[in-house]
Amino acid sequence: MPNFGLSRRDSVDLSDTRSVNWKRGLFRVWMLMSAGWIMGWTIYLMLEGAHGSLNSRGDLIEVPILLFAPPIALWLFGLAAAWAIRGFDTEQ
Repeated sequence: MPNFGLSRRDSVDLSDTRSVNWKRGLFRVWMLMSAGWIMGWTIYLMLEGAHGSLNSRGDLIEVPILLFAPPIALWLFGLAAAWAIRGFDTEQ
């Protein structure tokens, strides 16, 4: 039977499997989630400020906490989860 430029299944080399870099991938997911969180709340707070609802000093102190505390907490949770998962590795 003619080949038509297609390789046969038995000639596929499966030994070139690449491992997944979980550390880099999850860090990039965290970066995207954090950027989305910060951008979303920044837009919301800008709209609220334009309506005049952010007028006391206490409101302005809460803004950096609202923007940066959850991404930092998620990052710390990821570090703790990675530490816990590394505890299940077999010792060599």
